[in-house]
Amino acid sequence: MNKKYKHIVFDVDGTLLDTAYCILYSLREALLAVTGFSPEIEEMGHVLGRTSIGNMEYFGITDRAEETIALWVENEAKHSDLMQPFEGIPELLEALKNAGCTLGIVTSRTHEELDLVLDPLPIRPYFTVEICSDDTEEHKPSPAPLLKYMEETGAGSGEILYVGDSSGDGKCASAAGVDFACAVWGAHENTHIPAQYHPETPAELARMLLDA
Repeated sequence: MNKKYKHIVFDVDGTLLDTAYCILYSLREALLAVTGFSPEIEEMGHVLGRTSIGNMEYFGITDRAEETIALWVENEAKHSDLMQPFEGIPELLEALKNAGCTLGIVTSRTHEELDLVLDPLPIRPYFTVEICSDDTEEHKPSPAPLLKYMEETGAGSGEILYVGDSSGDGKCASAAGVDFACAVWGAHENTHIPAQYHPETPAELARMLLDA
């Protein structure tokens, strides 16, 4: 049994779901259609972890930001078969649920964007509370999303473990006083992120939390 954390809260992209290629491919298509500009996918890794609006600001898209985001979302829906849970995620969620943990989500996606990727998947019912970018004025790496989670659940910071793959996830957790697990399976080059745990796989995280 997990003796320390009552709430295990997950980021989505790069943590629960292997979505990177689909996100970048879909954004590249949208940028090309709206602006005629099409960066190479290999050069777009910095996009991951930002909000949609934050990415529009990065690419200098102001007048047509909503149009570009809408097309991006449409493209993700079109290519949604490219998004799947990482190997071992369904088993991890089942084990944590059976151990009595409450499972939540804190993501930079909006609720609409979250529904797009989670609704088709059988893991959706595991999650009790979902905090999205349209729930807070400030976003990761601000602690605001995790503080909102605490507000909605009544959980204390010491009862929560946040699982994510980016430095922004880690900074969000640290600023909120919450322990952090760096999901090495999705973090790629960011495996050096400071964290209480650095599990290589979802199965290893299950052992860290449930066999202690």
